[in-house]
Amino acid sequence: MAADSPSLSGPLPEAHLHGPLAAAQPPLGLRERKKLKTRIAIRRATYRLIGEQGYEATTVEQIAEAAEVSPSTVFRYFPTKEDIVLTDEYDPFMETALRARPAGEEPLESLRLVMKQAVAALLEHEPEEMRQRARLMAEVPAVRARMSETMAETSQLLSRVLADRTGRAVDDLEVRVFTAAVMGALREVTIHWAERDRQDDLVALVDRAIDTLKGGPSL
Repeated sequence: MAADSPSLSGPLPEAHLHGPLAAAQPPLGLRERKKLKTRIAIRRATYRLIGEQGYEATTVEQIAEAAEVSPSTVFRYFPTKEDIVLTDEYDPFMETALRARPAGEEPLESLRLVMKQAVAALLEHEPEEMRQRARLMAEVPAVRARMSETMAETSQLLSRVLADRTGRAVDDLEVRVFTAAVMGALREVTIHWAERDRQDDLVALVDRAIDTLKGGPSL
């Protein structure tokens, strides 16, 4: 990252999300805001150090020093270095936005709109982190492997929402397969974007991916 230090003065997710992603989100209490600021400080320090010296050369001890916290604090918030790179604050907002979609809307269209909102917000408010994260997903095997796990966690969260919306059980196979397919598409979109030097319109790529799930590749 280009920043000289992990500043906490930038916009926080609850302040800069708009539209469905911000709907019905209660304000954070003081304790929660402090935790959020700590997570953001650790992430920004990590991205800055990785940008300067590379992923493998960056240690948790260096991250802790740059973020002005202890290594144990880093591990308390992020079990692995890969988690620092991949974790963001958007899952709760996506859950709320998905629950707010019209009841009669097709699930695929609901997920399309929610994911486009999330991607657009990340690109607007955390563009360098988003670009660096995508590059690491494409280039670092450990990050790519952990990405599959974190996306599975997000898929489970969104599956619960879709199960509620459709009146199906939480462990319904069709709901799980459907949501996992959409999250898998988002994974491939992100890697494709990174492999093409992040020059394409990422939101438009999400649209293309959802269209492909809907009708398959054009012949």
